[in-house]
Amino acid sequence: MKAVVYEGPRKVGVVTVPDARLERHTDVLVRVTAANICGSDLHMYEGRTDFEPGRILGHENLGEVVEVGAAVDRVRVGDMVCMPFNVSCGFCANCENGLTAFCLTTNPEPGRAGAAYGYAGMGPYQGGQAELLRVPYGDFNCLVLPEDARERQNDYVMLADVWPTGWHATELARVQPGDTVVIYGAGPVGLMAAYSALLRNASGVMVIDHHPDRLAKAEEIGAIAIDDSVSSPVEQVLELTEGLGADRGCECVGFQAHDAEGSEHPSMTLNNLVKSVKFTGCIAVVGLFVPTDPIGGDALYRRGAVAIDYGTFWSKGQTMSTGQCNVKNYNRQLCALIHEVGARPSWIVSHDLDLDDAPEAYARFDARDRGWTKVVLHPGKPG
Repeated sequence: MKAVVYEGPRKVGVVTVPDARLERHTDVLVRVTAANICGSDLHMYEGRTDFEPGRILGHENLGEVVEVGAAVDRVRVGDMVCMPFNVSCGFCANCENGLTAFCLTTNPEPGRAGAAYGYAGMGPYQGGQAELLRVPYGDFNCLVLPEDARERQNDYVMLADVWPTGWHATELARVQPGDTVVIYGAGPVGLMAAYSALLRNASGVMVIDHHPDRLAKAEEIGAIAIDDSVSSPVEQVLELTEGLGADRGCECVGFQAHDAEGSEHPSMTLNNLVKSVKFTGCIAVVGLFVPTDPIGGDALYRRGAVAIDYGTFWSKGQTMSTGQCNVKNYNRQLCALIHEVGARPSWIVSHDLDLDDAPEAYARFDARDRGWTKVVLHPGKPG
Protein backbone atom coordinates (compact mmCIF):
# COMPACT_ATOMS: atom_id res chain seq x y z
CA MET A 1 0.00 0.00 0.00
CA LYS A 2 1.01 3.64 -0.38
CA ALA A 3 1.61 5.58 2.82
CA VAL A 4 3.00 8.89 4.08
CA VAL A 5 6.12 8.16 6.14
CA TYR A 6 8.38 10.37 8.21
CA GLU A 7 11.89 10.53 6.75
CA GLY A 8 13.51 13.17 8.95
CA PRO A 9 13.02 16.80 9.98
CA ARG A 10 10.75 18.56 7.49
CA LYS A 11 10.77 15.59 5.15
CA VAL A 12 7.98 13.12 4.47
CA GLY A 13 7.68 10.71 1.58
CA VAL A 14 4.89 8.77 -0.08
CA VAL A 15 6.23 5.26 -0.41
CA THR A 16 5.06 1.68 -0.84
CA VAL A 17 5.02 -0.30 2.41
CA PRO A 18 3.59 -3.69 3.41
CA ASP A 19 -0.19 -3.69 3.59
CA ALA A 20 -1.76 -3.17 6.99
CA ARG A 21 -3.47 -6.40 8.07
CA LEU A 22 -5.43 -7.95 10.89
CA GLU A 23 -3.15 -9.05 13.73
CA ARG A 24 -5.68 -10.00 16.41
CA HIS A 25 -9.23 -11.35 16.35
CA THR A 26 -10.50 -8.02 17.73
CA ASP A 27 -8.99 -5.98 14.87
CA VAL A 28 -10.80 -4.22 12.02
CA LEU A 29 -9.13 -3.35 8.71
CA VAL A 30 -10.20 -0.07 7.10
CA ARG A 31 -9.64 1.20 3.57
CA VAL A 32 -8.87 4.84 4.30
CA THR A 33 -10.76 7.37 2.20
CA ALA A 34 -10.05 10.55 4.18
CA ALA A 35 -7.15 11.40 6.50
CA ASN A 36 -6.44 14.86 7.87
CA ILE A 37 -3.09 16.49 8.44
CA CYS A 38 -3.21 17.71 12.04
CA GLY A 39 -1.31 20.60 13.54
CA SER A 40 0.11 18.09 16.01
CA ASP A 41 1.67 16.20 13.09
CA LEU A 42 3.85 19.24 12.51
CA HIS A 43 5.71 18.73 15.80
CA MET A 44 6.94 15.41 14.42
CA TYR A 45 7.43 16.81 10.93
CA GLU A 46 9.72 19.50 12.32
CA GLY A 47 11.80 16.95 14.24
CA ARG A 48 10.70 18.15 17.67
CA THR A 49 9.84 14.61 18.86
CA ASP A 50 11.35 11.14 18.82
CA PHE A 51 9.19 9.89 15.95
CA GLU A 52 11.14 7.20 14.11
CA PRO A 53 11.94 7.55 10.40
CA GLY A 54 9.90 5.09 8.36
CA ARG A 55 6.78 5.25 10.52
CA ILE A 56 3.44 6.14 8.96
CA LEU A 57 1.85 9.42 10.00
CA GLY A 58 -1.80 10.26 10.49
CA HIS A 59 -4.25 10.04 13.40
CA GLU A 60 -7.40 11.66 11.95
CA ASN A 61 -8.85 8.86 9.84
CA LEU A 62 -12.07 7.73 8.15
CA GLY A 63 -12.83 4.96 5.70
CA GLU A 64 -14.66 1.78 4.74
CA VAL A 65 -14.33 -1.50 6.63
CA VAL A 66 -12.91 -4.19 4.34
CA GLU A 67 -12.18 -6.97 6.85
CA VAL A 68 -13.05 -7.80 10.46
CA GLY A 69 -11.49 -10.18 12.97
CA ALA A 70 -13.27 -13.28 14.20
CA ALA A 71 -14.10 -11.66 17.57
CA VAL A 72 -15.63 -8.49 16.09
CA ASP A 73 -19.41 -8.47 16.68
CA ARG A 74 -20.73 -5.00 15.84
CA VAL A 75 -18.70 -3.56 12.98
CA ARG A 76 -19.36 -5.06 9.56
CA VAL A 77 -17.60 -5.10 6.21
CA GLY A 78 -18.88 -2.17 4.17
CA ASP A 79 -19.49 0.13 7.14
CA MET A 80 -18.14 3.66 6.86
CA VAL A 81 -16.32 4.39 10.10
CA CYS A 82 -14.35 7.17 11.77
CA MET A 83 -11.72 6.30 14.35
CA PRO A 84 -10.90 8.41 17.42
CA PHE A 85 -7.22 9.27 17.39
CA ASN A 86 -7.07 7.52 20.79
CA VAL A 87 -6.28 3.82 20.48
CA SER A 88 -8.03 2.44 23.55
CA CYS A 89 -9.11 -0.92 24.88
CA GLY A 90 -12.49 -0.13 26.41
CA PHE A 91 -12.01 -2.30 29.49
CA CYS A 92 -9.25 -0.76 31.65
CA ALA A 93 -10.09 1.45 34.64
CA ASN A 94 -9.50 4.66 32.71
CA CYS A 95 -11.51 3.58 29.66
CA GLU A 96 -14.38 2.51 31.90
CA ASN A 97 -14.37 6.02 33.35
CA GLY A 98 -14.42 7.67 29.91
CA LEU A 99 -10.72 8.54 29.98
CA THR A 100 -9.89 6.83 26.70
CA ALA A 101 -7.02 9.25 25.97
CA PHE A 102 -5.27 7.69 28.97
CA CYS A 103 -5.89 4.00 28.26
CA LEU A 104 -3.76 1.84 30.56
CA THR A 105 -3.25 -1.14 28.24
CA THR A 106 -2.61 0.03 24.67
CA ASN A 107 0.72 1.80 25.20
CA PRO A 108 3.45 -0.71 26.10
CA GLU A 109 5.99 1.97 27.06
CA PRO A 110 6.58 1.98 30.83
CA GLY A 111 5.17 4.97 32.64
CA ARG A 112 2.91 5.99 29.76
CA ALA A 113 -0.87 6.03 29.47
CA GLY A 114 -2.69 6.57 26.21
CA ALA A 115 -2.00 5.56 22.63
CA ALA A 116 -2.67 6.96 19.17
CA TYR A 117 -2.21 6.16 15.50
CA GLY A 118 1.08 7.33 14.00
CA TYR A 119 2.22 9.45 16.90
CA ALA A 120 5.49 9.81 18.84
CA GLY A 121 5.51 8.22 22.28
CA MET A 122 1.97 6.91 21.93
CA GLY A 123 2.46 3.26 21.14
CA PRO A 124 3.56 1.24 18.12
CA TYR A 125 0.48 1.86 15.97
CA GLN A 126 0.90 2.96 12.38
CA GLY A 127 -0.93 6.01 11.10
CA GLY A 128 -3.77 6.33 8.65
CA GLN A 129 -2.28 8.60 6.00
CA ALA A 130 -2.20 5.43 3.95
CA GLU A 131 -4.46 3.22 1.88
CA LEU A 132 -5.17 0.80 4.74
CA LEU A 133 -5.33 1.09 8.53
CA ARG A 134 -5.42 -1.59 11.19
CA VAL A 135 -7.82 -0.62 14.01
CA PRO A 136 -7.23 -2.48 17.30
CA TYR A 137 -10.32 -3.29 19.40
CA GLY A 138 -12.43 -2.43 16.38
CA ASP A 139 -15.81 -2.78 18.04
CA PHE A 140 -14.81 -0.14 20.59
CA ASN A 141 -12.73 2.18 18.43
CA CYS A 142 -14.83 2.39 15.25
CA LEU A 143 -17.68 4.89 15.17
CA VAL A 144 -20.08 3.54 12.55
CA LEU A 145 -21.30 6.51 10.52
CA PRO A 146 -24.73 7.34 9.06
CA GLU A 147 -25.73 6.62 5.48
CA ASP A 148 -24.61 10.05 4.22
CA ALA A 149 -20.99 9.46 5.28
CA ARG A 150 -19.67 8.77 1.77
CA GLU A 151 -20.98 12.11 0.53
CA ARG A 152 -19.95 14.09 3.62
CA GLN A 153 -16.56 12.59 4.42
CA ASN A 154 -14.96 15.98 5.08
CA ASP A 155 -17.50 16.62 7.82
CA TYR A 156 -17.34 13.21 9.47
CA VAL A 157 -13.54 12.88 9.39
CA MET A 158 -13.41 15.88 11.73
CA LEU A 159 -14.84 13.55 14.41
CA ALA A 160 -11.48 11.75 14.68
CA ASP A 161 -9.77 14.55 16.58
CA VAL A 162 -10.06 18.20 15.63
CA TRP A 163 -13.73 18.83 16.39
CA PRO A 164 -13.89 16.70 19.56
CA THR A 165 -10.71 18.43 20.74
CA GLY A 166 -12.24 21.85 20.11
CA TRP A 167 -15.38 20.72 21.93
CA HIS A 168 -13.21 19.32 24.73
CA ALA A 169 -11.69 22.78 25.18
CA THR A 170 -15.13 24.27 25.76
CA GLU A 171 -16.01 21.41 28.11
CA LEU A 172 -12.85 21.87 30.20
CA ALA A 173 -13.47 25.63 30.25
CA ARG A 174 -17.07 24.97 31.38
CA VAL A 175 -18.59 27.18 28.71
CA GLN A 176 -22.22 27.98 29.48
CA PRO A 177 -24.87 29.84 27.46
CA GLY A 178 -24.23 33.57 27.67
CA ASP A 179 -20.53 33.27 28.52
CA THR A 180 -17.80 35.27 26.86
CA VAL A 181 -14.95 33.09 25.62
CA VAL A 182 -11.43 33.99 24.51
CA ILE A 183 -9.51 31.50 22.36
CA TYR A 184 -5.79 31.78 21.71
CA GLY A 185 -4.97 30.30 18.33
CA ALA A 186 -6.96 30.30 15.09
CA GLY A 187 -5.51 27.08 13.77
CA PRO A 188 -7.89 24.15 13.15
CA VAL A 189 -8.37 23.34 16.86
CA GLY A 190 -8.89 26.97 17.82
CA LEU A 191 -11.42 27.38 15.03
CA MET A 192 -13.24 24.24 16.19
CA ALA A 193 -13.23 25.54 19.76
CA ALA A 194 -14.81 28.78 18.52
CA TYR A 195 -17.39 26.80 16.52
CA SER A 196 -18.15 24.69 19.59
CA ALA A 197 -18.47 27.70 21.90
CA LEU A 198 -20.96 29.30 19.51
CA LEU A 199 -22.94 26.06 19.30
CA ARG A 200 -23.06 26.15 23.10
CA ASN A 201 -24.61 29.64 22.87
CA ALA A 202 -21.69 31.70 24.13
CA SER A 203 -22.59 35.37 23.91
CA GLY A 204 -19.23 36.42 22.48
CA VAL A 205 -16.26 34.42 21.19
CA MET A 206 -12.92 36.19 20.68
CA VAL A 207 -10.23 34.41 18.63
CA ILE A 208 -6.63 35.62 18.79
CA ASP A 209 -4.03 35.08 16.08
CA HIS A 210 -1.95 37.08 13.61
CA HIS A 211 -2.61 35.11 10.41
CA PRO A 212 -5.21 37.10 8.44
CA ASP A 213 -6.62 34.08 6.59
CA ARG A 214 -7.22 32.18 9.82
CA LEU A 215 -8.80 35.18 11.51
CA ALA A 216 -11.06 35.54 8.48
CA LYS A 217 -12.22 31.94 8.97
CA ALA A 218 -13.15 32.78 12.56
CA GLU A 219 -15.18 35.76 11.38
CA GLU A 220 -17.09 33.52 8.96
CA ILE A 221 -18.91 31.90 11.88
CA GLY A 222 -19.49 35.08 13.84
CA ALA A 223 -16.47 35.08 16.13
CA ILE A 224 -14.60 38.29 16.93
CA ALA A 225 -11.15 38.26 15.33
CA ILE A 226 -8.34 39.80 17.37
CA ASP A 227 -5.03 40.43 15.61
CA ASP A 228 -2.22 40.25 18.17
CA SER A 229 0.19 41.91 15.75
CA VAL A 230 -1.75 45.17 16.03
CA SER A 231 -1.64 45.61 19.81
CA SER A 232 -1.62 43.59 23.02
CA PRO A 233 -4.23 40.84 22.78
CA VAL A 234 -4.82 41.09 26.53
CA GLU A 235 -5.64 44.79 26.23
CA GLN A 236 -7.97 44.10 23.32
CA VAL A 237 -9.83 41.43 25.30
CA LEU A 238 -10.14 43.67 28.34
CA GLU A 239 -11.48 46.49 26.19
CA LEU A 240 -14.14 44.20 24.72
CA THR A 241 -15.16 42.94 28.18
CA GLU A 242 -15.36 46.28 30.01
CA GLY A 243 -12.10 45.56 31.81
CA LEU A 244 -13.35 42.34 33.43
CA GLY A 245 -11.83 39.73 31.17
CA ALA A 246 -13.55 36.82 29.45
CA ASP A 247 -15.58 34.30 31.47
CA ARG A 248 -13.73 31.37 29.88
CA GLY A 249 -10.47 30.88 28.02
CA CYS A 250 -9.07 28.20 25.71
CA GLU A 251 -5.40 27.60 24.86
CA CYS A 252 -5.32 26.01 21.40
CA VAL A 253 -1.70 26.64 20.37
CA GLY A 254 0.67 24.67 22.59
CA PHE A 255 4.38 24.87 23.28
CA GLN A 256 5.30 26.22 19.84
CA ALA A 257 3.39 29.48 20.36
CA HIS A 258 4.95 32.31 18.36
CA ASP A 259 4.61 36.04 18.78
CA ALA A 260 3.77 38.25 15.81
CA GLU A 261 7.48 38.70 15.06
CA GLY A 262 7.99 34.93 14.77
CA SER A 263 9.79 34.23 18.06
CA GLU A 264 8.75 31.11 19.99
CA HIS A 265 7.54 31.41 23.58
CA PRO A 266 6.19 28.20 25.20
CA SER A 267 4.49 30.06 28.06
CA MET A 268 3.15 33.03 26.10
CA THR A 269 -0.44 31.91 25.53
CA LEU A 270 -0.78 30.48 29.03
CA ASN A 271 0.22 33.76 30.64
CA ASN A 272 -1.89 35.81 28.23
CA LEU A 273 -4.88 33.69 29.17
CA VAL A 274 -4.32 34.26 32.87
CA LYS A 275 -4.42 38.00 32.15
CA SER A 276 -7.33 37.76 29.69
CA VAL A 277 -9.72 35.69 31.81
CA LYS A 278 -11.70 37.20 34.68
CA PHE A 279 -11.29 36.53 38.39
CA THR A 280 -12.57 32.97 39.13
CA GLY A 281 -12.74 32.22 35.41
CA CYS A 282 -11.91 28.84 33.85
CA ILE A 283 -9.05 28.12 31.47
CA ALA A 284 -8.74 25.04 29.25
CA VAL A 285 -5.42 23.96 27.74
CA VAL A 286 -5.74 21.58 24.78
CA GLY A 287 -2.74 22.84 22.80
CA LEU A 288 0.06 20.27 22.87
CA PHE A 289 2.78 20.49 25.52
CA VAL A 290 5.39 17.73 25.71
CA PRO A 291 7.42 16.36 28.66
CA THR A 292 10.74 17.32 27.05
CA ASP A 293 11.79 19.42 24.07
CA PRO A 294 15.51 18.66 23.68
CA ILE A 295 16.10 20.88 20.63
CA GLY A 296 13.86 23.76 21.67
CA GLY A 297 15.22 27.25 22.10
CA ASP A 298 13.75 27.83 25.57
CA ALA A 299 16.11 26.46 28.23
CA LEU A 300 13.34 25.93 30.76
CA TYR A 301 11.03 24.17 28.34
CA ARG A 302 13.73 21.82 27.12
CA ARG A 303 12.87 19.86 30.28
CA GLY A 304 9.13 20.40 29.88
CA ALA A 305 8.72 23.33 32.30
CA VAL A 306 7.10 26.69 31.59
CA ALA A 307 7.39 29.99 33.44
CA ILE A 308 3.74 30.58 34.24
CA ASP A 309 2.54 33.66 36.15
CA TYR A 310 1.28 31.47 38.95
CA GLY A 311 0.94 34.29 41.47
CA THR A 312 -1.51 36.13 39.23
CA PHE A 313 -3.32 32.89 38.40
CA TRP A 314 -3.65 32.04 42.10
CA SER A 315 -4.70 35.50 43.20
CA LYS A 316 -7.42 35.57 40.53
CA GLY A 317 -8.85 32.27 41.79
CA GLN A 318 -8.86 30.80 38.32
CA THR A 319 -9.23 27.14 37.36
CA MET A 320 -7.06 25.49 34.70
CA SER A 321 -7.84 22.09 33.16
CA THR A 322 -5.62 20.29 30.68
CA GLY A 323 -5.07 17.11 28.75
CA GLN A 324 -5.71 15.29 25.51
CA CYS A 325 -9.26 14.81 24.36
CA ASN A 326 -11.15 11.62 25.22
CA VAL A 327 -12.73 11.55 21.78
CA LYS A 328 -15.30 8.85 22.51
CA ASN A 329 -16.92 11.13 25.09
CA TYR A 330 -18.02 13.42 22.29
CA ASN A 331 -17.84 11.82 18.84
CA ARG A 332 -21.27 10.19 18.86
CA GLN A 333 -23.12 13.34 19.89
CA LEU A 334 -21.11 15.47 17.47
CA CYS A 335 -21.89 12.93 14.74
CA ALA A 336 -25.59 13.50 15.47
CA LEU A 337 -25.10 17.25 15.11
CA ILE A 338 -23.71 16.65 11.62
CA HIS A 339 -26.35 14.13 10.54
CA GLU A 340 -29.46 15.43 12.29
CA VAL A 341 -28.85 19.16 12.73
CA GLY A 342 -26.66 20.02 9.76
CA ALA A 343 -23.46 21.02 11.53
CA ARG A 344 -20.66 21.54 9.01
CA PRO A 345 -17.22 21.26 10.60
CA SER A 346 -15.76 20.88 7.09
CA TRP A 347 -16.02 24.66 6.89
CA ILE A 348 -12.37 24.75 8.04
CA VAL A 349 -11.12 22.61 5.12
CA SER A 350 -9.00 24.52 2.64
CA HIS A 351 -7.53 21.69 0.57
CA ASP A 352 -8.71 18.25 -0.62
CA LEU A 353 -5.66 16.45 -1.95
CA ASP A 354 -4.42 13.08 -3.12
CA LEU A 355 -2.07 11.12 -0.89
CA ASP A 356 0.77 11.81 -3.34
CA ASP A 357 0.43 15.53 -2.56
CA ALA A 358 1.35 15.01 1.11
CA PRO A 359 4.98 16.27 0.94
CA GLU A 360 3.94 19.64 -0.49
CA ALA A 361 0.92 19.82 1.81
CA TYR A 362 3.07 19.28 4.91
CA ALA A 363 5.53 21.96 3.79
CA ARG A 364 2.81 24.51 3.00
CA PHE A 365 0.81 23.80 6.16
CA ASP A 366 3.95 23.95 8.32
CA ALA A 367 4.93 27.29 6.77
CA ARG A 368 1.44 28.66 7.60
CA ASP A 369 1.13 29.69 3.96
CA ARG A 370 -1.89 31.87 3.35
CA GLY A 371 -5.02 29.83 2.82
CA TRP A 372 -3.68 26.53 4.18
CA THR A 373 -6.00 26.09 7.16
CA LYS A 374 -6.90 22.37 7.05
CA VAL A 375 -5.81 19.65 4.64
CA VAL A 376 -7.68 16.41 3.94
CA LEU A 377 -5.79 13.67 2.10
CA HIS A 378 -7.80 11.17 0.07
CA PRO A 379 -5.97 7.90 -0.69
CA GLY A 380 -7.03 6.64 -4.09
CA LYS A 381 -8.52 9.96 -5.15
CA PRO A 382 -8.53 10.28 -8.95
CA GLY A 383 -5.94 12.73 -10.27
